[in-house]
Amino acid sequence: MINTTDPTIEPGEERMRLDVEDGVGVVTLCRPEKLNGWSWEASRQLGVMADRIRFDPEIRVVLLRAEGRAFCAGIDVTAPGGNISGRSGSERTRNYYEGLRWVHERFRAFARLPQPVVASVQGYALGFGFELALLADIRVAADDAVFALPEAQLGVAVDAGGDMRIAREAGAGWAKYLALTGRRIDAATAERLNLVQLVVPRDDLDKTAREIAAQIAANAPLAVQGIKRSIDTYADAALDNALAQTAMTAAVTLASEDITEGYGAKAAKRTPNFEGK
Repeated sequence: MINTTDPTIEPGEERMRLDVEDGVGVVTLCRPEKLNGWSWEASRQLGVMADRIRFDPEIRVVLLRAEGRAFCAGIDVTAPGGNISGRSGSERTRNYYEGLRWVHERFRAFARLPQPVVASVQGYALGFGFELALLADIRVAADDAVFALPEAQLGVAVDAGGDMRIAREAGAGWAKYLALTGRRIDAATAERLNLVQLVVPRDDLDKTAREIAAQIAANAPLAVQGIKRSIDTYADAALDNALAQTAMTAAVTLASEDITEGYGAKAAKRTPNFEGK
């Protein structure tokens, strides 16, 4: 696993970058050749971004966007440190559990920034990509956006809280339907389920998201931040306890034989044979 306490981002190793433009902190996922695939390092850098943004008086709103044809297509299986080890099955599960709790802390820091976050989503938003978009306060999607939580198809639990955030926005039934089947939905369906607030043509995505961010940035910062905090306090009342359960469930599945079978079957383009062990 990567150095979790290092606040630096080495040149050439950026998974995302931060630019400040007229009160808007623009966080751009910048590995389009990897479809902005997620990794332990990407989670670390998200936490670094949250620390940089939180106390910056020049940033009144955050725009989360991505380069290329996908917002984030899920886990980058080629990234270093992806497979956590241990001297026994129990120790490996424990190490996954602590690693996932650390990821949750990074995601929580970003989701709970005092500044509102507007997500601009195009193309694939799968797995961690969908969960990342769900951290935002307002989500704008291009009409080509595709959303899914495919983890169960690979033998692992949804591990960053996306299923619970779907339950908060769309209801428990839809959260179970999407997470238990891994089914993909288009932008129009995501809008109908309240998972995105606006769908626009792909060519209009960046302009529309920036206009929304600019409207928020023009408002009184203390009022804007207080409104976000009050709504989140109500909406996220049960989230912390649920995330603790998520970390353990995901840790068990990440250390299982089923996940090896799931990824192997996907690579071989065959149907997996899960045995529940």
